Amino acid sequence: MARRNLNDLLSFVTVAREGSFTRAAAQLGVTQPALSQAISGLEERMQIRLLTRTTRSVSPTAAGERLLQSVGHRIDEIEAELDMLTELRDKPAGTVRITCGPNVLKTTLLPKLTPLLREYPDIQIEFDANHGFRDIVADRFDAGVRLGDTIDKDMIAMPIGPKLRMAAAASPDYFERYPVPLTPHDLTQHQCINMRMVRSGGIYVWEFDHEGGELNVRVNGQLTFNTSEHVVDAALAGLGIAFLPEEEFGSHIKEGRLVRVLEPWCHPFPGYYLYYPSRKQPSPAFSLVVDALRMKGKIQG
Repeated sequence: MARRNLNDLLSFVTVAREGSFTRAAAQLGVTQPALSQAISGLEERMQIRLLTRTTRSVSPTAAGERLLQSVGHRIDEIEAELDMLTELRDKPAGTVRITCGPNVLKTTLLPKLTPLLREYPDIQIEFDANHGFRDIVADRFDAGVRLGDTIDKDMIAMPIGPKLRMAAAASPDYFERYPVPLTPHDLTQHQCINMRMVRSGGIYVWEFDHEGGELNVRVNGQLTFNTSEHVVDAALAGLGIAFLPEEEFGSHIKEGRLVRVLEPWCHPFPGYYLYYPSRKQPSPAFSLVVDALRMKGKIQG
């Protein structure tokens, strides 16, 4: 098969996986018209339609799905072998793709990886910052970052930060209008700022822990968000009590812009972990990223 056809196969695999010509073109570094022309040329040479195109989505036909299953993993193997060749370079090179939440990217990943990036200019890291859970195998990420108690058991998981605690907090202005809650049960009489979970679509149930055991409380309020930064903004505006991992509030509690309540009911829990599927031969770049993120010393609770 001609070299041009191999490029067209890579184009097809990328479009089929991304479900979008726009995203695939951005990933491949080509224009969308050029990518569409490559797929059309491949379909013409094979004399069979490989993709079903609508105004909103792109999906493989039965023939396209068969082609994707037969060649997709082989392209992955070729890319993995090319990454392994970087061991022969003076300095490791390659791209590492990580999916994570926006806050842990800012507070943990970038600070820990900055020295690595300065030392190894040929290593590239692509971050997918979102509040949902991505399938790192299906979406071809090298690793993900989640709270330790939410990771599937078949993944390798490594702590990259200390244990965390939840915090309930509101503005001083809010507590001028409402009494300070003394137990989680009191929250039912308050304006609470809800969080809708991206993965399940449900409203997060506030989870507390005390000497008497765990206590879950369904709260009510005028506002619901699916991003933590907007929950913090609403709390600062005096619109209710927010409930997030304490690090999400930044310095607002320490500097008095928010008042923390129910602290005895918030016990430490596993913090952020890097997780990835078992791999026999990790690339040198990936190994360096893992080592840079590894917790040094004992995890503090």
